[in-house]
Amino acid sequence: MKDGVNGVALGVFIFFFLAVTVMGFLAARWRKAENEATLDEWGLGGRSFGTWVTWFLLGGDLYTAYTFVAVPAAIYSLGASGFFAVPYTILVYPLIFTFLPRLWSVSHKHGYVTTSDFVRGRFGSKGLSLAVAVTGILATMPYIALQLVGIQAVLDVMGVGGGENTNWFVKDLPLLIAFAVLAAYTYSSGLRAPALIAFVKDGLIYLVIAVAIIYIPIKLGGFDDIFASAQDKFTKAGAGSLAPAAAGQWGYATLALGSALALFMYPHSITATLSSRSREVIRRNTTILPLYSLMLGLLALLGFMAIAAGVKVQNGQLAIPQLFENMFPDWFAGVAFAAIGIGALVPAAIMSIAAANLFTRNIYKDFLKPDATPEQETKVSKLVSLLVKVGALAFVLTMDKTVAINFQLLGGIWILQTMPALVGGLFTRWFHRWALLAGWAVGMIYGTAAAYGVASPTQKHFGGSSKEIPGLGEIGYIGLTAFVLNVVVVVVLTFVLNAVKAPAGIDETSPGDYTADAGDPGVQEKLPPATAGAPGGH
Repeated sequence: MKDGVNGVALGVFIFFFLAVTVMGFLAARWRKAENEATLDEWGLGGRSFGTWVTWFLLGGDLYTAYTFVAVPAAIYSLGASGFFAVPYTILVYPLIFTFLPRLWSVSHKHGYVTTSDFVRGRFGSKGLSLAVAVTGILATMPYIALQLVGIQAVLDVMGVGGGENTNWFVKDLPLLIAFAVLAAYTYSSGLRAPALIAFVKDGLIYLVIAVAIIYIPIKLGGFDDIFASAQDKFTKAGAGSLAPAAAGQWGYATLALGSALALFMYPHSITATLSSRSREVIRRNTTILPLYSLMLGLLALLGFMAIAAGVKVQNGQLAIPQLFENMFPDWFAGVAFAAIGIGALVPAAIMSIAAANLFTRNIYKDFLKPDATPEQETKVSKLVSLLVKVGALAFVLTMDKTVAINFQLLGGIWILQTMPALVGGLFTRWFHRWALLAGWAVGMIYGTAAAYGVASPTQKHFGGSSKEIPGLGEIGYIGLTAFVLNVVVVVVLTFVLNAVKAPAGIDETSPGDYTADAGDPGVQEKLPPATAGAPGGH
């Protein structure tokens, strides 16, 4: 590890940071609308993005700074088990091809801004809508915090902020400045800011990975030597391996499957999806987004390269930034650090917007101020987006980084429990709203209680996301077990509630809404100002 501040790398990092900051503020003028004071405009970019903008936005949203840091860090520490992220991102795209176009169509037809808007419209239940909204906000908060972890890792390696004994304000000042700037241009430009910056972020990441996957193996003697070094480390340590052990296969498979099911339940994934201008844009993106999975597979190999390069860090999250500093010339290390840093800004912005939209539409408007105007909704959403960022920042600054990671794992367990209501509702009205709410509650309670009982070397509780599957005796992903229980409760209670003819709620959608496109008769490109802030039919 180099001593002091890496001035050249820091200079390059600051250059790119300033460039995207300017882009973030200029984004307010990009595709400027006549009436900007609506959530359609501020929170969804006017629902106007085409194939490539949506592709970069979704890629920037899903493949975050934390992905860049954590996936190879897991492989650096644990070996092959860290590769679960690659099959799960392969599984997810055929899955979303089946339901995302339907969600886009019905949301465009009725002016839905959030998944909770759809759930309320489909099942006529504010209670179920509130459950989905609260779950989305809770699951998103630690995800935003992890983007800060990615930036902090880069700043630590560059030597910015001083050592552990430095005054906390001085140490965390660079992080505070970065997120103050992020908050300012997100408030000003809404979703247009991360959409524009995503072009720079993804371009830098592709460049860095392309160079790293060629340049670093050449310096280390080739992949044979890299894999041999990794195998030697895992053999001596007695932990980790180059291939998944038989005992861990259930855990590996259930984590990959559960993560694939959960990814597009997150509010930020749906926000990026609903910002596109047509159903066909979504269909095209589900076919070209797997390019990011190829990138992820190459990125994962950096974990083995860090072992072969002799990188020694106490915090595994620093392994890849340290690898870049050790192996690259200072100027290109700065480019790599900028890719990670900007890779935190894009998803953090989208996540804060998505969480704010959920609060505004499904808590503030539904329960606090039903007669809120589109202008009031937009103002509230902007303010809440700031509060969400402040909360995430406080979370990272006051808690150990391992805690942030484990709470993000808990968020994945939670968000998966919204799938029956969201995806089930896109294909059938058979599920009863009360059954869906009961299933959600069972899944949330079981998942939280099971995760609470998992210990790790640093935590007594919430130390991981895997536990023995009841009835099977195998270790598996808690979120998937909770999801299965959720579905069982939903199906059984639906039979009972339908049999006793319990009130099913009013469905404001019709079958044709789920296949409608922007150019179809009766589907408007932009909702008029009077209705842009509220779901149709209310």
